[in-house]
Amino acid sequence: MSSEKETNKSWGGRFSEATDTFVARFTASVDFDQRLYAQDIQGSIAHATMLASVGVLTEEEKDQIIEGLSDIKAEIEAGQFAWSVELEDVHMNIEAALTRRIGITGKKLHTGRSRNDQVATDIRLYLRDQIDVIAAELTRLQKGVLALAEKEAETIMPGFTHLQTAQPVTFGHHLMAWYEMLNRDYGRLMDCRKRANQSPLGAAALAGTSYPINRELSSELLGFSQPTRNSLDSVSDRDFAIEFSAFAALLLTHMSRASEELVLWTSAQFNFIELPDRFCTGSSIMPQKKNPDVPELVRGKSGRVNGNLVSLLTLMKSQPLAYNKDNQEDKEPLFDSVDTVRDCLRAFADMVPAIVANRDVMYEAAKRGFSTATDLADYLVRKGIPFRDSHEIVGSAVAKGVAEKRDLSDMSLEELQAFSPEIQADVFDVLTLEGSVAARAHLGGTAPAQVRAAIADAKNALDQR
Repeated sequence: MSSEKETNKSWGGRFSEATDTFVARFTASVDFDQRLYAQDIQGSIAHATMLASVGVLTEEEKDQIIEGLSDIKAEIEAGQFAWSVELEDVHMNIEAALTRRIGITGKKLHTGRSRNDQVATDIRLYLRDQIDVIAAELTRLQKGVLALAEKEAETIMPGFTHLQTAQPVTFGHHLMAWYEMLNRDYGRLMDCRKRANQSPLGAAALAGTSYPINRELSSELLGFSQPTRNSLDSVSDRDFAIEFSAFAALLLTHMSRASEELVLWTSAQFNFIELPDRFCTGSSIMPQKKNPDVPELVRGKSGRVNGNLVSLLTLMKSQPLAYNKDNQEDKEPLFDSVDTVRDCLRAFADMVPAIVANRDVMYEAAKRGFSTATDLADYLVRKGIPFRDSHEIVGSAVAKGVAEKRDLSDMSLEELQAFSPEIQADVFDVLTLEGSVAARAHLGGTAPAQVRAAIADAKNALDQR
């Protein structure tokens, strides 16, 4: 029995004994990297086309290879392809199948490339495809946020700092804060796509190849913006995957914050909103329960993607140039972050537009906690009293309200004038919740007119994508 047959590897000629069965299974990646099959075949077709263009392959050989790869892709997608751990990875499984189909011509496909630049190309193609899917879901979520914000542009609720009532805001304004966070996330995702969209194909193992390849052509055929500039860097770095994972961690951090608010707002203690039943579950023992499982799970998944980011950073931190087997460990964290982000966005994009605001409850909550105290201080400043003095005056009025369990707006003019004679009848224009939010009519303010303007600007920006 020959060593080639014993090892069943493309590299078996160097070895005098077969790979240990456990080691073969331990080092194989085909169980998880087979999801790259479409990108692997896409890259191989581009590589064969390029090789034919420079005369390394004949046109007949190129056509044989492309036809064989297309048949293999159809077989995989029909669930009829037999993956082999002995062949290690997606690349060798497909190449071996191609050689079985078309004979010696299949062995020519790997001319001028290595699995090192092949896998780097596959991952970039895969990530680019997934970024486009995720970008579409993120845009869909942003549109859902805008739709709800527009509906609730005038709905008054308490704004919080330290989870204590601070100042009244509109629910639409609060939702637009979510939108702005998501918009920055979208920008980071697009920046990541630009750097991922470069072709390492042709870098070969680490030093390039002696064949007269045309890297610009293979890059163009694969829809990349340009080839990478250094062969060592091309095969060894995974910073584009790390950058995506950093985007994912930030996005899920933002979604986790929104999830926490949704969980609070659906509680009996807040009762600010209702989530549709289809996004909630019940309790096996408490029949009254309606649990906000979707936001709770999204909140929990932020830890998952944070872990994937740390995993990839740690994976790369001590690797010398160029490629090392460590990089086989890059795929599972990346795949998991891709799946997690896509699913969380889908759930939120479906759920957010269906949120129902309990407007009366929000309004009554905004009346508690002296949310217009800052408005009274600002009123006194406009009467010529220094802000620090105004702050002290209003603090004294709040102390009276706390003792008597009354809001400032419930006090009479005479009672308020006891704290400052500068207070006049027009003070009640600013002590109302409506007056408070309407007064913040500047760019980024919570006034309903400003909220609607922000929504209109956001819609225009989304239309330009």
